[in-house]
Amino acid sequence: MGRRQVVSRKPFESVVQEQGATILRVCRAILGVHDADDAWSDTFLAALQAYPELPQESNVQAWLVTIAHRKCIDHLRAGNRRALPMDSPPEQPSHLGIPGEGHAELLEAVAHLPPKQRQAVAYHYLAGLPYKDIADLLGGTPEAARRAGADGVKALRSALVDVPALAHSLSKGEIR
Repeated sequence: MGRRQVVSRKPFESVVQEQGATILRVCRAILGVHDADDAWSDTFLAALQAYPELPQESNVQAWLVTIAHRKCIDHLRAGNRRALPMDSPPEQPSHLGIPGEGHAELLEAVAHLPPKQRQAVAYHYLAGLPYKDIADLLGGTPEAARRAGADGVKALRSALVDVPALAHSLSKGEIR
């Protein structure tokens, strides 16, 4: 009988610590600030269940963004079936150091992008995925994903031209 080789893998808690902020930024870009927390939680609950079977050589970030993408779609679809609340409590921003805090103008501008552009911008510039992986997620070619990302960034630059704090370019994955 052959022995099975035991492969050591990072604890799931460290994966959440390393990738949590990126996945939250992606969820916020797709769903908006208010619904992103639920999709983030659903993403990591689903990932926790599947993590033991994930092949060792897998790109964990791409895997998590794929799960987040699907959870965001589920959340958008479910939103069409939910009852609307009659009275809502006043919204108060969190001061817990959530990624992207303080850039309401940017999140608002991203929310107004067409869905493909919004997703391409979120997955490439916030999560750092290559356009090939984005094309796999969204369906289409890497060139179409690159075009959607470029069009989204162009639209964001036009929309945010008068916001001095956001006038400079940020690198991938960086929201200050």
